[in-house]
Amino acid sequence: MQTMTMSSRPSAASDMPVVWMPAWFAEYIGVSLPPEGGNVSLQGQPFVMRGGILRSVCLLSSAQSQTAEAFCYKWHQRETFERPEQLHCVREWLLERYGDVTREKWFLALGPAPLVLDAGCGGGMSAIELFGSALKRLRYLGVDVSSAVEIAAARFAERGFGGAFLQTDVTSIPVPLASVDVIFAEGVLHHTDSPQSTFEALTGLLKRDGRFLFYVYRKKGPIREFTDDYIREKLQTLAPEAAWQALLPLTRLGKVLGELNVEIEVPEPIDMLRIPAGRINLQRFFYWHVAKAFYRADYTLDEMQHINFDWYAPKNAHRYTPEEVRAWCAKAGLIIERERIEESGITIIAKKA
Repeated sequence: MQTMTMSSRPSAASDMPVVWMPAWFAEYIGVSLPPEGGNVSLQGQPFVMRGGILRSVCLLSSAQSQTAEAFCYKWHQRETFERPEQLHCVREWLLERYGDVTREKWFLALGPAPLVLDAGCGGGMSAIELFGSALKRLRYLGVDVSSAVEIAAARFAERGFGGAFLQTDVTSIPVPLASVDVIFAEGVLHHTDSPQSTFEALTGLLKRDGRFLFYVYRKKGPIREFTDDYIREKLQTLAPEAAWQALLPLTRLGKVLGELNVEIEVPEPIDMLRIPAGRINLQRFFYWHVAKAFYRADYTLDEMQHINFDWYAPKNAHRYTPEEVRAWCAKAGLIIERERIEESGITIIAKKA
């Protein structure tokens, strides 16, 4: 796949209302914002204003181009992630992992209008569910490599939340160093070409005593790792629409396995395959140890498909061990304050020393 510019990526901007950048953003970056269709240079990077969103015109790598295209498609399927009951589940999962962030002492100590950088905001779902009504007072900057940033801007506007939005690679966000109070990177770092380098670049934007909130995929057992890579490679040759259709049989299988609601007994640990002993639901056994085929009884097929597509479609989807992630933080001078290790991933809140 050839590299592409972000400004030339397929976009729904022409069908969406113009988003107006908040006044604080121009002052923050120290540059006057151009009119619609105008150009501006931010820290040496060329941007164009389109749909009220500043968009980089720099080239992406082949892998990032494909990843951006996949997420652009996914987030534009709004009906697959916006049902209130589903969003409630998302919020509950976020609160389990990060805690009720906006009520934490460290967050309240940031003052009335802290700057929150959502690095890889997608459709804005995670930020809206985690930060909630606090988005009306804080300074929110949503950044995404894909035109999903348009969906985030639209969803913020629908809820009466303000925010500034950039379409650019999160590895080189053109804002001042040591100027951000909170960085939120929910399931994003692993979708970049070099997650550790991206992590280090973002850490440089964080103020002293600022917090970095992030989630990365955890390495699974060898069968699941092989299957994930095999399916992901197969999907690389397909357009997003075709990849979506190709994954539907796997999603339907997960639904069938889940609806069986039966358990099996693993008589003893299979250490070579990282399969523990004990009773386990058949669908969960398949999910954790064979292939990701998500299932929840209260989700529709399309909602389950959205989650599977999120996992398999992007070319960049790196996985890590807890030890590797802890080493990142230590090297970057971050002190881990909260850590949650799950089969699926690793959630961290870390303070910049």
